[in-house]
Amino acid sequence: MSHLNAFFEPIITRAALTSGELAVTALLVFFVVLATVEARIPKIQNPASGKRRSIKANINLFFFNSIALSLLPVSSLLLLAEQYSGNGLLSYIADPLWKVIMSFLAFDLMYYLWHKASHSFDCLWVFHRVHHSDPYLNISTAFRVHFVELLIITALKAIYIVMLGADKTIVLINETIAALFVMFHHTNIAFPGEKLLGRIIVVPSLHRVHHSTERHEHDRNYGSVLSVWDRLFGTCAELEPVKVGIKNSAPEDLLGLLKLGFTDASAPAAPVPEHIKPMIAEAAYFKAKKRGFSPGHELRDWLEAEREIIRFICKGRLQRKAMPKQKIFNPRLILSRYV
Repeated sequence: MSHLNAFFEPIITRAALTSGELAVTALLVFFVVLATVEARIPKIQNPASGKRRSIKANINLFFFNSIALSLLPVSSLLLLAEQYSGNGLLSYIADPLWKVIMSFLAFDLMYYLWHKASHSFDCLWVFHRVHHSDPYLNISTAFRVHFVELLIITALKAIYIVMLGADKTIVLINETIAALFVMFHHTNIAFPGEKLLGRIIVVPSLHRVHHSTERHEHDRNYGSVLSVWDRLFGTCAELEPVKVGIKNSAPEDLLGLLKLGFTDASAPAAPVPEHIKPMIAEAAYFKAKKRGFSPGHELRDWLEAEREIIRFICKGRLQRKAMPKQKIFNPRLILSRYV
C-alpha cells in the first residue's frame, strides 16, 4: 500500500489549488460541453421560448445567489477546513487515498439525507420546490436554488467539515465532483448505456423522474452522485415521467422565484367550505397511504387534496351550467381516483 500512497499523495496535494482555478476551469468546460450536447441532441424537444425563459430565470437566480453569498467570506468553507483539518473522524485514517474516498462517501450520503428531508418536511420543501418549479428541465436547472436553501446547505457542509476534519484538498475535490454531477444529471440528454451506468451513478434519466409533477414519482431518486443510496434505502425509481415541474404555475423571473420560497402556492385563495372538508380529509388519507404513511408530508397531502377537490367541484359546476339537464355532480366520485 505504501507505493500507492507515494503515487496518490502528490496528485491529491496538487489538486489543492486554494484559488480553485482548476476546479473552476473543469466546471466551465464541463458546462459548455453538456450545454452543447443538450442543444444539438436533446432528449425532450422543449419549445424554444419556454427554454429561453427557463435559462434566463435560472441564470439570474445563480448570479443573485453568487452576489448574496459574496457578502459572506468567499472562502469560508476552505478557511473552516484549514482550521479543523486533522481534528475530526478522518484523523483516524492514515492513507490519504482512503481519506478522500471515505470523505466523499460521507459527503454524498449527507446530501442524500438532506435531499430526502427537503421532500419530507414542509418547512424545507417550500424552498426546495423552487428548484422543482422549472417546467423545462435543462442544464441551467442545476443553478435554480433558493437562497435560503443554499444557506442551509452551506451550514450542513460546515458541520460536515468540522465533524470529519476535512482539509481544503478534500473539500475542493468533493465540491467539484458534486457540482459536475449536478450539472450532468440535469442535462436534457440521453445516451447509450445510460441505464447500465445508472446502476452506480445518477444519470439524467434517473433524475428526470425526481422532477416529475407527480408526487409519488418526484419523492424518489434523491442521490446526487451515487445512485446506490436510493437502491440501498428503497427510494429508486426507473421510469419516464409524463411531465416535469410542479403542478401549480411557477414564476419565471428572479423576484417571483425568490418569493415562491416564502409563499404557500398550493393553498386556495378562498376559504374552504365546511361541507367538503371530510372529502378533503379522505383524499389526503389516500395520498398518505400511497407513500406508506411516512411522516412529514401531512400538510402537503392536505393542501394537494384540497386543491384537487376544489378543482373538480368547480369543473362539475361548469358542466352543469353547460348541460342543465345533467345529473347533479357528486364530488365524492373523484375520490375513486385515489384508491
